[in-house]
Amino acid sequence: MSRGVEGPQWSQAEGPPGKSEGSAQGRSSGPGGQPPNLAIKWLRAAGVALLAIAAAFLAASILIAILGINPIRAFGAFIQGSLGTRNGIAETLVRATPLALAGLGVAVAFRAGVWNIGAEGQIFLGALGATLVGLYLPPLPRPVHLLLVGLGGFAGGALWGGIAGFLKARFQANEIIVTIMMNYLGILLVGFLVTGPMKDASGLAPQPQTVPLIASALLPKLIPATRAHIGTLFAIAAAGVVWFMMKRTSLGYELRSSGANPDAARHVGIDVKRAVVVAMLISGGLAGLAGANEVSGVQHYLTQDISSGYGYLSIAVALFGGLEPLGILFSSLFFGAVLVGSEAMQRGLSVPIYLVYIIEGLVIISMLLRQLARRRSTV
Repeated sequence: MSRGVEGPQWSQAEGPPGKSEGSAQGRSSGPGGQPPNLAIKWLRAAGVALLAIAAAFLAASILIAILGINPIRAFGAFIQGSLGTRNGIAETLVRATPLALAGLGVAVAFRAGVWNIGAEGQIFLGALGATLVGLYLPPLPRPVHLLLVGLGGFAGGALWGGIAGFLKARFQANEIIVTIMMNYLGILLVGFLVTGPMKDASGLAPQPQTVPLIASALLPKLIPATRAHIGTLFAIAAAGVVWFMMKRTSLGYELRSSGANPDAARHVGIDVKRAVVVAMLISGGLAGLAGANEVSGVQHYLTQDISSGYGYLSIAVALFGGLEPLGILFSSLFFGAVLVGSEAMQRGLSVPIYLVYIIEGLVIISMLLRQLARRRSTV
């Protein structure tokens, strides 16, 4: 008999990565039927995460020493560059904000049993949607215009994610392949527009881009005289909304149940195909908000490289955060600091920028080992 929509299949013992859902009802009690101690759970998760980070940086320090550079000086430059100055903190927040928004989107899809690998393309479409609203609407009161910019970004990302969700639900298309290919389509579409119909015709721009957004469509600064903007506060608010939706609403229950055990979910009357499409709409929309933040808060115009790989890195952010909104916020700050700190090491001590990818990879490997250990502990 056909299983219908297939996604990441978590066993009843373990559930999706980062949380045990069990059956469609989930497992809400600890040993002896008592609710688990959330404080102990979070402390344990934080301890394991810190050990993973420490292991990654220890391995990175060995590689730095092999290059003939003092690791203490290198990581001193890392900390100073990412957290030691007001501008460093601001740049860390600038990098963390799109990672948090896209990471939240990835988490929603993964919880629903859908492998959304397309956050990068969804960021580009969200940036495009926000740019259309920011360029072609007449000047409006700033709160109204910013709301419409955000809606335009969400709609662009949701459209791109929803296409993949529909193809999976209707034709059982493999969402991994579909979302990866749609990444390229989204990037190429934006590239075509900013080098053609939407290109700034003044000839003064150093690279292909649109004309700047009008003033009422720009996000205010969070830290004066830096690039940090209030989009960071919107990302924190989005984490709260996602937490409430997934934990306290019937929609969240349907999404989690569909991801944990699709067959059991169907048995209790949940429309799993609908859950797939809705999850991808929300997931893509959150990634689209990341693109809107980049256009409205950082660049102020659309370019063909509006995202610096945030969509791909957001998968690691979501997984390292345990697919939990609060964890994703801290995870995005960590990866944002890694990006900024690695650039500081490169400027100050000529440490190869490729080290950032090594650190990211080592953290992900450590995270996977953590998941393996947790799975064994539930057997």
